[in-house]
Amino acid sequence: MYTLWHHCRIATMAAGHYQLLDDGAMLTDGAVLLWVGNRAELPDLPVAQRGDLQGRVVTPGLVDCHSHAVFGGDRAREFEMRLNGASYAEIAAGGGGIASTVNATRQASESQLLESARQRIRELCRDGVTALEIKSGYGLDLVNERKMLRVVQQLAATHTVEISPTLLSAHATPPEYKGDPDGYINLVCEIILPTLWEEGLFESVDAFCENVGFTPAQTERVYSTAQALGIPVKGHVEQLSSLGGAELVSRYKGLSADHIEYLTPEGVAAMSRNGTVAVLLPGAFYFLNETRRPPVELLREYQVPMAVATDYNPGTSPFASLHLAMNMACVKFGLTPEEAWAGVTRHAAQALGRQASHGRLAPGFVADFAIWDAEHPVEMVYEPGRSPLWQRVVRGEIA
Repeated sequence: MYTLWHHCRIATMAAGHYQLLDDGAMLTDGAVLLWVGNRAELPDLPVAQRGDLQGRVVTPGLVDCHSHAVFGGDRAREFEMRLNGASYAEIAAGGGGIASTVNATRQASESQLLESARQRIRELCRDGVTALEIKSGYGLDLVNERKMLRVVQQLAATHTVEISPTLLSAHATPPEYKGDPDGYINLVCEIILPTLWEEGLFESVDAFCENVGFTPAQTERVYSTAQALGIPVKGHVEQLSSLGGAELVSRYKGLSADHIEYLTPEGVAAMSRNGTVAVLLPGAFYFLNETRRPPVELLREYQVPMAVATDYNPGTSPFASLHLAMNMACVKFGLTPEEAWAGVTRHAAQALGRQASHGRLAPGFVADFAIWDAEHPVEMVYEPGRSPLWQRVVRGEIA
């Protein structure tokens, strides 16, 4: 027996476009979509439950494919210092920057991290998010990276949102390895990564390949270690400089290259050849008052899928709203609203390796969708301060 959802306007996102069905209907079989189409073409199948959506808009559940939603403390004081003229170097010299978040995360208990992360996830769910990536990377040693990923594991078990955990131990050099980043990469590759993989605490590996992070050679050590274990990789690359990080992550058939403001034509071509998704993070671009935009026109030309994500983190993108990220992607980066929607559904799902099950409303896909008190999907991009979410449905059940 099936559940019928009808009398609604459906944006299937089946081909990267809205693909609007003005009088649509869906049949779900438990957690899976069985049929999606025009109500007039509804197949004659036994229906156990009916949901009259009264003309509302239905979209795939939103996918936030890049977040750092588990962390201790905040960086509000640094924000004020920066606006009052303090430089990044001055803030870092005073113990600020990522080091302050690492210290706060190490000091926090597992239960404290869990409670603060729960509040952040509730905000994201209010935007219609049904799948979410969360990275480690503020522990920077075995004990604290494990602690962060255990929190992610508990969040996944207790919330109606699918969570994709990512190991980002190669995020920064911790204070105990100051001046010895190669020594820290040894620790990541020889101890942290294989141990936590064996414990089943993550499903992909990320690294920060940047002039304030790790060199391409150091990053490649992380990727080759992951590849030997059969783990997918992704990368924080080309955010502040051009080091060839996108070409590197593409060479390893990476799921995504994220930030990419300094992405080169060679990097775009490599991503196109290898199926690597471009993840745009306009929140950090806005918060840091950057001026160099990702090469959106070139990504379009090479048909590289463009995802959009919050990059939710305490230092450079403290925004728990995927609608805001969609709006910024349009206003700051020049995406169309339709591209922004593709960026938080089908392309975001691809960035998590879930393109065959998430991000579209089509038969065989997971029955994750959002129901909106709206007439058109553009409304959720146009007015990011108001979420007209009526209900989230996760695996066929109202959440």
